[in-house]
Amino acid sequence: MAEQKRKRILSGIQPTGTFTLGNYIGAVRNWAKLQDDFECLYMLADLHALTVRQVPAELRRHTREAAAMLLAAGIDPSQSLVFVQSQVPAHTQLGWVITCNSQFGELSRMTQFKDKSAKHPDNINGGLRSYPRLLAADILVYLAELVPVGQDQTQHLELARNVAQRFNNAYSPTFTLPEGYITKEGAKIMSLAEPTRKMSKSDTNQNSYILMTDDTDTILRKFKRAVTDSDGVVRYDPAAKPGVSNLMCIYNVFTGKAMDEIEREFDGVGYGDFKLAVGQAVADALAPIQGEYARILADTAYVDGVLRQGAEGASRLANRMVEKVYRKIGLLQL
Repeated sequence: MAEQKRKRILSGIQPTGTFTLGNYIGAVRNWAKLQDDFECLYMLADLHALTVRQVPAELRRHTREAAAMLLAAGIDPSQSLVFVQSQVPAHTQLGWVITCNSQFGELSRMTQFKDKSAKHPDNINGGLRSYPRLLAADILVYLAELVPVGQDQTQHLELARNVAQRFNNAYSPTFTLPEGYITKEGAKIMSLAEPTRKMSKSDTNQNSYILMTDDTDTILRKFKRAVTDSDGVVRYDPAAKPGVSNLMCIYNVFTGKAMDEIEREFDGVGYGDFKLAVGQAVADALAPIQGEYARILADTAYVDGVLRQGAEGASRLANRMVEKVYRKIGLLQL
C-alpha cells in the first residue's frame, strides 16, 4: 500500500534576538516533534522583522543564531526545510497579488497593528499594516495545509483563508485553505515579572523572561525573582494565581508532571523552594541544547549550507505556485 501523503505545515519565527523560554515551549519545542508526522517548512521571517528598524549586522548575526538554535532544538534538515524568508523571492512576488486581493477593511481590523504601533510610535510604517498580507503569502505560496497558531495569530490565519477563498472563487481553485494547528503542549508562557502578560524579550525588565542562552545562575536568579502572590500555596488557578500557575505550567513541561502532582509535591513547601525547583528543571533541560547550539553556531559553513539547501527546496515549491498564480491572473510569461 502506498504511503499516505503527509500534510504540509509552515511555521516561522523572527530572527530578532535569542529565543525566549516562551518561544521554545510554545513553538520551537513542538516543531521537532512534528517532523515525524508532517512535511515541515520552518522559516526565519527576516522580512517581517523589518517592520521594526534593525541594525543590519545584528540582523544577519541573529539570523544565523536563530538557525543554529532551531537545529540545536531538534529540527532535522534532512526531514524539514529550514530557510530564510528573504532568500525565497516568491514570498514577496506573491505578496503583491495577495495585497490586490485583500480588502482594506480586513487589514484595518488587525489588532497587532494597533499593538505594534503603540510599542513603536516613532516608526509606524506601512509594513506594520501590510505585513499580514505578506504573512498570508508565506502560507499560501506553499499550499500549507496546517499552520501552528497562537491566539495572537488567529486573525492572520483568517485573512489567509479569506484571501485564498476570494482568489479561488475569482480565478478557479488554486490555493489550499489553511487550518490552524494547536499542539497539546503549545502553552502560552507568561512574563515572570507580570504574569498576566505574555513572556517577551522586548520587555524592558530583563527579569521577566528567560533566554535560551541564559546560564544556570541567571536562570535561577530570574526564577527567584518571579512574581507569585501572598497566598503561599502552590495551586493551579490561572485567574486567581497567575504567577504560581505560570510557574506550574513551566514545571509541567519539563517534568511531565500533571498539575495535581505538582500541587502534592509542593504541598507545605514555600514559594522560594518551589521557584528554585522550577528554575533548576529549566536549567537542566536547556543545558544540552545550549551545548549543541554552541557547537553548531561555531560551524558557519554548516549553518549556511543548511539555509542554502532549505531556500533551494522552498523555492522549488514556491516558484511553481507563483507561476501558476501569475498565469491565472493574466500576467504575460515568456
